Amino acid sequence: MNPENLLLVLTFFVAISGLALIAQAYFLYGIFRATKAIQTEARTILPQAKSILAKVETTLEESRKHIVEITAKANAMMDIGKAQLVKLDEVITDASSRAKVQLERAELVVDDTMTRVHHSVTSVHNGIIKPIREIQGITSGVRTAVQHFLRGQRPSVAQVTQDDEMFI
Repeated sequence: MNPENLLLVLTFFVAISGLALIAQAYFLYGIFRATKAIQTEARTILPQAKSILAKVETTLEESRKHIVEITAKANAMMDIGKAQLVKLDEVITDASSRAKVQLERAELVVDDTMTRVHHSVTSVHNGIIKPIREIQGITSGVRTAVQHFLRGQRPSVAQVTQDDEMFI
């Protein structure tokens, strides 16, 4: 490459670099103006923000006090609830053990009553029904004997078969 062309290329790139520096300076000036505008707005808002921040801090302190009180009360209520649950558990355990004892007693009473009823039925059977059956058997035998003697003849085959069928 010849020196004149090289000089022209270098001049061109130096000019582009100069334009880039001018553009950067322009953008920096725009950023400076925007920063100044934001700074003036921030200065007007800053007192309001400080007052709001102070209010927030007082509210936060009051809330902390209330939160501590609420936490203490909640813990006390939980302790009372636990104590009540323990008492309730004791009552339920006692009631279930008493109910179990009463059920066992009721079962003993029912068993005793059933035994007495069984003895009563056996006594009635042995004392009344058994003698009545014996008397009925004797009267049936006497009646049959009287009928046999009153008839005076021998029984027929049909009658004997019928009597046998009754016993089979």
